[in-house]
This record gives sequence, structure tokens and C-alpha cells, in this order.
Amino acid sequence: MKTKYKLAVVRLLTLALLGLPFGCKDDILEEQPYTVFTTDYFKSATGLQSAVTAAYAGLRYDFGPIGALDISNMGTDEWTMGDQSLTGDAFQEGTYGLNSNDGAIQTPWNRNYWHINLCNAVVDFAPEVQMDAAAKTVLIAEARYLRAQFYLLLVQQFGAVPVNLGSGDLKFNTTPTTAFYRLPLNDVLVKDYQAMIDDLIYASANLPITRPSGAFKLSQAAALHMLAKVYLFRGYSTVKQGSDFQNAYDTAKKLINGQSTYGTALQQDFGKVMEEGNDYNSEIMFSVERMPLNNAANESPSPSTDFANKVNLANNLFNMNYQQAVPGNYPYVPLAGKTIFTSRVLQYGRPLRHFAPTKWLLETAFADRGNDSRFDNSFRMVWKADTYDAAGTDAYKSYVSTINSYGLAIGDTAIYLTNTDKKADSLKALAGAQQKKYFVVGPSQFFLPSNRTLNVYPNLKKYDSKQRANFQDASGRPFPVSKLSETYLLAAEAAMQTGKSTEAVDLINVLKKRAAYRPGLTTAQVDARYAQIKVNSASQITLDYIMDERTRELCGESLRWPDLAVRGILVDRLKTRNPDAAPKVQPFHMLRPIPQSQLDALQDANKAQYQNPGY
Repeated sequence: MKTKYKLAVVRLLTLALLGLPFGCKDDILEEQPYTVFTTDYFKSATGLQSAVTAAYAGLRYDFGPIGALDISNMGTDEWTMGDQSLTGDAFQEGTYGLNSNDGAIQTPWNRNYWHINLCNAVVDFAPEVQMDAAAKTVLIAEARYLRAQFYLLLVQQFGAVPVNLGSGDLKFNTTPTTAFYRLPLNDVLVKDYQAMIDDLIYASANLPITRPSGAFKLSQAAALHMLAKVYLFRGYSTVKQGSDFQNAYDTAKKLINGQSTYGTALQQDFGKVMEEGNDYNSEIMFSVERMPLNNAANESPSPSTDFANKVNLANNLFNMNYQQAVPGNYPYVPLAGKTIFTSRVLQYGRPLRHFAPTKWLLETAFADRGNDSRFDNSFRMVWKADTYDAAGTDAYKSYVSTINSYGLAIGDTAIYLTNTDKKADSLKALAGAQQKKYFVVGPSQFFLPSNRTLNVYPNLKKYDSKQRANFQDASGRPFPVSKLSETYLLAAEAAMQTGKSTEAVDLINVLKKRAAYRPGLTTAQVDARYAQIKVNSASQITLDYIMDERTRELCGESLRWPDLAVRGILVDRLKTRNPDAAPKVQPFHMLRPIPQSQLDALQDANKAQYQNPGY
């Protein structure tokens, strides 16, 4: 079964209940009216459960909407702007011209504190609630994990953020306030990290050991993974402690060594990890839950038109323009100037062209596409002729007739992106019976800062979503937050930072061996490919190498901007890997600006002291 977020209150909190001036919209799935609502509701078992359920659902604001995807992917060494994001907020994020009025940064700031206060309510009121003790402990553990997750999402973007919402540190607040408890910055950042660590230690000991097989409820595995990450992140911060990297290593290794206990395991085939229909596999420890074709449960009543709120747009935003007209000078004359896909196709999604891969991503990070299966399992390079029109309809027959005139039929290769220009040139040069009747595009023609003629490039396919009512719709798939493969990479990085580079080699090579696997290969063939890509020496293990490996394993999974910023390597990586971002990016960009709406609401005349440097 899958988790359905239900909430049995009109509103759990109002704007006045939160001490910061944040706006909010209804976060309710199924409303049941109450004539009177007070904080006494949280002193009931139903109230605690409702608050935790709302906090789970609140993560949908952070994983899937366009703004959430922007602030975690755009303007990195992996991703730059597609042609449809060359203006507006996405352009500012991608070129580092953003300011404190940027829309994408306001959502986590506004929404996450609302849900943090809910989690505070659970932790504060739970001791008074008469209910099964074991069930109450789990609810507290869920609330503490979720509070830590919401704080991590804020800290990795903004740096120090308040733990005092007006009633004291980590206390539920019902008193409106115009104070902003963000100073002194380092003291607050100490509190941020310690609060996350304390919450995740509690969660890792008190959540269920394993998650349900068909639902994304929190488990000890998810908490251990996130605890290892928070230790690692603090190790790179200005408030680092000498034991942080060792604690990150120990925590990650506890999970890796206890896979059978915690009910998690790597998939044999990398291509299965993010495959549609396999969302609840053993490698994914926690995802933000959504359900295909259930718009009500997903809190997305308008999945074709909603680009914000709680929708999951990952299935559409990485898509190139497969409806691109073939250039008029194309050598296969019947295709020249024609559009092969006259309608959008369910399986290929909506070609929103929001994110485009960088040249570094395609040509350097994924340079070896033969021995390493991860590029082929992450990106689409072939589109086959198809239509959204139902078979037998006049529109379908018309489409079939049109592509028949090009020499194509339904299911034939229509667009083929090659790995090399040499391959593309050789295919386009074929004549006679060997002539290719599809549109061939080589890397030099891909949409890049140096060439924006064709809106064509490899598509990230990890978020493919065919179970939708309409080709325009957002996805109904869960959005992964923690995967065991990343745990291996966290452990490897922590091992490197504590002088155990040989162990880092072994940890990374577990993923390399999996990357060499493809269905149908013999053991000898897998071993031969593995020999070509494995790490052979501890001297190869550097932070840059680990970051490259994170790209190969986790590309496009809403981790990259924090990965670069928290480790302090954002500027160095972008200067050499993203020509769109390189001209403007500066060290101060490793933190986002505090939203202007927050500062404007303060009574303190010296508002500038609360803003991050550079903004």
C-alpha cells in the first residue's frame, strides 16, 4: 500500500501561530470542518498524527516543484538553462544575478518554517498525550526527523537560520513577532547543526527499523543516512567539530554494514533504481510520497497548469524539444524542414526545455559510456515515432500517413542523438538502401551556450512518468530523498577526510562494479568493463573525484547545488564547467539571500545586518 496524506482539520496553524511573517496557502487534502480550533488539538493522539502527516506532505514543496528543482539543480556544473528558462528567476539563478526577491528562494523559507513549527508542536505536546507509548515514540521520532530535514533544506541554502520562532529554541510558537533571531550568525549555526544532529540521533534510535515495503514512511535507515550527511556538512562549515568526519563515516558505515537489519540493499542494475514502477525498491530509503493518477492525494488538483505548490514537475523540466523541426538542409530530404512529433507524447513528457545539461556533464563526467552504464540508464538519446492520439481516430490515421511519407512507422526511431560527431556524420552520409530515415544529431549540435540553434540535447529520464492522464501533466511518482548508493558516497568522502582513502576506494568501487553491469552481459564481460572504470589507487581519491562520482551516480537528483555550496567548491567548479554561470558567480553566492519579504517585516531599522553578505 502507499501512504495517503490525510489531514482532518481545516488548518493546523494560521499565520498568527508562526512568529515569522510568512504567507501560506491551504495545505489540506481532505477538510473536515471544526467550529473551534485551538492548540489543545495537539494534545490528542489524532492531533499529533495530523501534525506529523502534514509535515510529511510539506516536503512536497521542497521536492518536485519548479522552484525547488531550480535552487537545487540550476547553475551547477551539471545543469544550465534551456531555451525556455533564459529569462525570469531561473535565468537569475543560472547566471547568478539573483536577488532577495527571487521567487524560488521564498518557497522553502515560507513553507519550511510553517512545518518546522508543526514538528515543534508534536515534540512539545506529545508528553501530555494519552496514547500507546510505542506509537507516540514513533510520532515524536518522525517529527524530529522531519524537523531536521526541513532545517537542513534551509541551512544548505541560507546558512544560519533561526531555531527560535518566538517562544524559545525549538519551541512551538503561537505568538506573532517581528523579531528575527538570526544573530550572532555563528552561534545560530551552531544551534542549527546541533539541533539537526540531536533530532536525527533520536530518530535513528526510535523510528521503525525498516520502512513498509510499499510506502515511504520514515525508518532508521533514512535517519542514519541523513545523520551521516549532516555530520559531513558540518565538517565543511565554520562551526565544524573535530569529530564530524569520523562521525559521518561511522554513521554511514553502520547503515552499510547493517543493510540486512535495516531492510535496504543496492539494486543489481543501476537502471532499475529510478525506473518507473520500481519506486519502492530496496535502495531508496525515503521518498516524498506521491501516487500516480491520484491528484487529490497528491494535492495537485491542476497537474497540467500548476508549476509550483506541491506538484512534481521533474518529469517535464529536463525534456528537450522533441518537436523541434528538422533543419531545412538535412541530407535525408523527406525529413528536411519537417516536424516528426506533431503532438506531445505521454512517454516523452512535456518538452519544457527548462534544464539543459552542461558540456562538462556530457563530455567529461560521462566520458565513458561503454564500460559505465550510468549515462545510458540516466539519459534518453533515442525517441521513437509516436502520437498521443488514440489508435483508430482520424488524428491518429493522419499522423501515421504523415510519418509514412517520411519513410517512418509508429515505433520506428525518429530522433537519434549520437555520442560522437563522427558517428553522426557517418550515419548522415549513408545513401541508398542504407540511408537513415530519422533525425540524427551529434554533440556539436546540442543546445549549449556556444550553440543555441537546436533545442536538442540528451534528456534526463530518471523521472519518466507514463502513468498520467494527460501528456501535459506533472508526475504522480514519489520523489527520492535518500538512496543507499549515496550512503556509500558519503562514507567514501568521510573516509577520505579522515585519512582512510583505501577504504574510500573500496566503497566507491562497490558502485563502480554495479555501474559495469548491464542485463545480458556475462560475468566475464562485466568484470572486463569494471576493470576499465574502477578506482585503482588511493591517490585517485580527491574531493573533485568524489564530486565527479556523485554526478555519475546522482545526476539531476536535486542534490548538486547544496553539494557544491556546502563544500565551498561552487565557484571553482563553475568557473571551469559552466560558462553561463562563470562570469558572475562569486564566493558570496554559496549562500542565498534572505528573502526581502522577511526583512521588510522586521521592525529593526538595521535590516541589513540580517542579510547574507553580497546581497
